[in-house]
Amino acid sequence: MDFEKIFHKDACPTSIGGQAIMEGIMMRGPKRTAIAVRLPDGKIHMKTQPAPNMGNWGKIPLVRGVAAFISSLVFGTKVLMYSADVLEKYTPEDVEPDKFDQWIEKKFGKEKAWNVLLWLSVALALVFSIGVFMLLPTAVVGIFKNITENVIILNLIEGIVRIAIFIGYIALIPKLEDINTVFQYHGAEHKTIHCFENGKELTPENAQSFYRLHPRCGTSFLMFVMIIAIIVHVFMGWPNVWMRVGLRLLALPLIAGISYELLKWAGRSNNKIVEFLSLPGIYLQKLTTREPNLKQLEVAIAAMKAVIPCETEEEEAAKPYFEGICDLNGEPVEGEAEIYDPQAA
Repeated sequence: MDFEKIFHKDACPTSIGGQAIMEGIMMRGPKRTAIAVRLPDGKIHMKTQPAPNMGNWGKIPLVRGVAAFISSLVFGTKVLMYSADVLEKYTPEDVEPDKFDQWIEKKFGKEKAWNVLLWLSVALALVFSIGVFMLLPTAVVGIFKNITENVIILNLIEGIVRIAIFIGYIALIPKLEDINTVFQYHGAEHKTIHCFENGKELTPENAQSFYRLHPRCGTSFLMFVMIIAIIVHVFMGWPNVWMRVGLRLLALPLIAGISYELLKWAGRSNNKIVEFLSLPGIYLQKLTTREPNLKQLEVAIAAMKAVIPCETEEEEAAKPYFEGICDLNGEPVEGEAEIYDPQAA
């Protein structure tokens, strides 16, 4: 890898970040977010809304990492489900909801069913992530207590097992076609942000010339979490399995906070130390991104342009939110877009 193409010395880091979703991109700027989805007929459907605000929690070091993690998990799940709903709405085939969805609608009503499914998805994601990637390794590695009682070695083995499970999971899921497409949009997100940070005109051809790897990525955050966890867990000793599980759960906020601060530092710095610390996450991105095509870059660029802040606060305040078909500049197409009221959502 050519690290000069990842850590651009002349680049101006931006606070704009994104997330790959079903057939599209969510871009999150300082003032607003844009969810852009490529429809089956080739058009781009977009929804813009105010960016989530963490309030005062977002200003406190370490604490803001925990707040950002929770906010990203909830909001990320929400936009992922939204993209699936948009695709379902514009897909010609009339697909009957499965029995579980029908039961949820019958039990809670059609309007509340979506929120129930959202929070259920978040809960399941948390249980799966914590159970498989945090608790399972510590339970499994307990068998090594009969071989060595060295706390450092035991925690190191646990960390290696955790990372191995995670990498194996990431390596296998792109076998699913839909996930592979999501990873292509992940690459499109990174290329578009690189293009913007380097002051190039936002065109698919310009964006395509950049690497699909970016130092300020959520994938790097997850790798930071697993590496920092090894260091933090060493100070907790190696008590019985239930005590280890409890201590690891209690330490999660601290680990997330430290990892978030490291990621922010990596995103705005260009020195050898940062490059070294970023290496594991950068290499992991080779698994979580794929080379996008020009059509996918068009979607990412439309989402990026929709969240770039206006030059003045007055212009920003006058810029309407909308939900509907947009052009390649992220602007609503006359006659097809509906003005979106975020207060009524």
